Amino acid sequence: MQLHELKPNHKLKKRKRIGRGGKRGTYSGRGIKGQKSRAGRKFAPIIRELIKKYPKLKGYKLKSKKRRQESKTTIVNLEVLESKFKPDEKITPETLLEKKIISKIKGRMPKVKILGKGEITKAINIEDCLISKSAKEKIKKAGGHVR
Repeated sequence: MQLHELKPNHKLKKRKRIGRGGKRGTYSGRGIKGQKSRAGRKFAPIIRELIKKYPKLKGYKLKSKKRRQESKTTIVNLEVLESKFKPDEKITPETLLEKKIISKIKGRMPKVKILGKGEITKAINIEDCLISKSAKEKIKKAGGHVR
């Protein structure tokens, strides 16, 4: 006989499940009143204090400024400007909105960022737009201006 072959000679005693009604009466072996008679977890005071500090109102969300700013920025590539605009034409968020390249976000004019994807051959003038470094270089090379 080996150690793993040993078995107990008696049956296992089942744990008493308290507070489930049945033949144990109203209090089901829990006594009357007090913390131990009640249902639910018994938190340590430190944990309870931490829970109290969290806001309970609906809609509480911590959003960083960066995330909020990004959501209101619309991206336009140089290849789109090349196809939609004539040489020496002024490009602003308003003109982009008129030509339906961009649309309003929640009724407000979004910030426009121009990126350098694609090539540009026309000299265009850009105002009131954010612009990437590569796009700026390509526009100046084609003879355009950025303000």
